[in-house]
Amino acid sequence: MDQHLGQRTIKSCVSTTGIGVHTGNKVSIKFKPASENTGIRFIRTDLSNTPAIKACASRVSNTMLATTLSQSGASVSCIEHLMAALWALGIDNLVIEIDSEEVPIMDGSAAPFIYLLKQAGIRQHNTAKQFIKIKKALEVTAGDAKACLLPYDGFKASYTFVYDHPVFNRYPKHTSLDFTKTSFIDEASKARSFGLTKDLDQAQALNKCLGSSLENAVGIDDHHILNQDGLRYEDEFVKHKILDAIGDLYLLGKSLLGEFIGYKSGHPTNNALARELLANPDAWELVSLNGQPQQASTIPFMQPIAA
Repeated sequence: MDQHLGQRTIKSCVSTTGIGVHTGNKVSIKFKPASENTGIRFIRTDLSNTPAIKACASRVSNTMLATTLSQSGASVSCIEHLMAALWALGIDNLVIEIDSEEVPIMDGSAAPFIYLLKQAGIRQHNTAKQFIKIKKALEVTAGDAKACLLPYDGFKASYTFVYDHPVFNRYPKHTSLDFTKTSFIDEASKARSFGLTKDLDQAQALNKCLGSSLENAVGIDDHHILNQDGLRYEDEFVKHKILDAIGDLYLLGKSLLGEFIGYKSGHPTNNALARELLANPDAWELVSLNGQPQQASTIPFMQPIAA
C-alpha cells in the first residue's frame, strides 16, 4: 500500500501539559495509539466514569470563541488546533486522555501538537484511508459571514478577514493556500490565535480567556502588536482562520477533497458548513485513492510517514 493512503495512528504514547486558555487551569493531555476505524476519541480522565467524547461535527455543542464537543454529559473544548494538527499528519485514529474540560492552548497554534505527535511516530494501518470528495457546491451564511465548499481536485482553502482596525489594516486580509502545492506544516501550522486587548476584559467577564497571554496569542492594542517578536507570517491573522477552519472541518472524520472558502466566518459557520455537508449526501462521496495512482497526486497535503 502506498504510504500516503492507509489509515494512521501513532506508534507510541506521548503526553504533555499546558494551560487552558479559557479556564486558566493546568491541563495534562496524553495521546495513545488506536485501532483502525475507531476515529478520534477524547477521554475525560478527571471525571469518575471517564466518559469518551467522539470527535465529530454532530457532537459540537458550543462555538463561542472555541469549538466544544459534548457527549454523555461530558465536554471538551478548544479542540480545533489539535484537530488541525491531526489533519496535517493524516491521523485517523487516536485516543486522547485529558484531565480538564479544554485542550491546552500551548502557543496558540497547531505546531506544538504536530511536533509532539511526530515525536511519537506515525504508524499506518492496513485499512485504506477514505476521503470526502466534494461533488456539488455548498454554502452557509450567518449575517454577512459565509463559508462554502466547492469541488476541487485536491484541497484548497481561502479566507477573507474583514475588520477595520489600524493594526489589521497593515497586514493582508486575504489568503489562499493550495495544499496540493503548499505545506500546511511550513506555511500555516504556526499561525496563532489573536485578540484585541480592549476585548479581553469582556471575555474574562464571561469566564473566557482567563489563561490568555502573549505566550499563547498575538496581542493587539489600539495601534501595535504587543508580542516582542511580532508576527510569524505576514498574513498570520488570516492563516490562523484557515487553521481553525481545517480543524473544525476535520470533525467530519475524514479529510476533504475540495475547496473551502471563508468570508468573515468562524467556528459557528465552520460547524454549520460541516453539518450542511452531512445533511446533503448528494453533494459528496467517499473515495479511497488506494490503487488509483492517477489521483494520489492530489493529497500531498498529508505529512509523509518518515522512512
